[in-house]
Amino acid sequence: MKKIFFCVSFLFGFALLSSVTHAASDDFFKGKAIRLVVGTSVGGAMDDWGRFVAQYLGKHIPGSPDIVVQNMPGAGTAIAANYIYNVAKPDGMTLGLVNPAIYIDQLLGAKEVKFDWPKFSWIGSPERIDQVLFIRTDTPYKTLEDIRKATEPPRCAALARNGLGYFLPQLLEEGLGLKFQMVVGYGGGGDMNLAIEKGEVQCRAGTVSAYVGREPTRTWIKNGFVRALAQSGAKRYPKLPDVPTVYELMDTYKTPDATKRLARVLLSSGDLGRPFIASPGTPADRVKVLREAFTKTMSDPALLADAQKRKWDLDPLGGEELEAIAKDIMVQPPEVIERMKKLLEK
Repeated sequence: MKKIFFCVSFLFGFALLSSVTHAASDDFFKGKAIRLVVGTSVGGAMDDWGRFVAQYLGKHIPGSPDIVVQNMPGAGTAIAANYIYNVAKPDGMTLGLVNPAIYIDQLLGAKEVKFDWPKFSWIGSPERIDQVLFIRTDTPYKTLEDIRKATEPPRCAALARNGLGYFLPQLLEEGLGLKFQMVVGYGGGGDMNLAIEKGEVQCRAGTVSAYVGREPTRTWIKNGFVRALAQSGAKRYPKLPDVPTVYELMDTYKTPDATKRLARVLLSSGDLGRPFIASPGTPADRVKVLREAFTKTMSDPALLADAQKRKWDLDPLGGEELEAIAKDIMVQPPEVIERMKKLLEK
């Protein structure tokens, strides 16, 4: 009888503790505002995604906190990443949305890096991202072969030397013998699109989904203002069936295997997509709450209807998957890192 009483008491106590813990989670976020720090300027695809998800994420977090977006552009989103890692309190009240390729800076020992990539608290991503290199059609560069033969290379915009938008043109240089004049330091996709429109640059690499699904590029494609030259995915994006992948081009141009391996390392950051992160040391129960909320958000009927209306494609990843990728991607042999240094220091 004593054993039965003990078991009943234990189970009752455990249930009460779970109820109290859940209530505490509700109380913690209730009536507060979570800040989402976006590492780019207003108007680009990353900022669009941040504001889009922010509309729906709060209602799936216990206590239904508001989500307030703050842009913190600079250094290819390294400024925002450093802020999340070192300044923001690790309490779950500050999230970040950063360039998935800035781990390259850490691998190369860049002085701007004040974070340890795998140690972020990984929340989720709404999509995986492949890149497409596109160029104005009113330039002399009609094909990749025209770029190869040009006496003056086209000017291509990029955030910084630590992003997929920089890697793709550089890999085409390395693997195909082309030449681009890279113009770095833009705050985001909106700034780069404006630079193309004004003729400040002629080309840039951006995410495939944004290129085909967002303005102004969606209208540019329809009006023949730009054309796509190459894409970074392992296979062709369904909406760009006639645009070759960098891997297909490297096979055609008989690129050495060492360069192909380097391409896979640099471009695999696309698997991280658009990572929503929190500070390292954020309590595990709050990370769990945020991850579960993000997963629920990605299947929210209102969000799905909104995405369909915008013609956006969703391909979400959970926080656990992002964490595993982030850890794996940081393990690279010295020879790969040396090749990266040579390629990105041009």
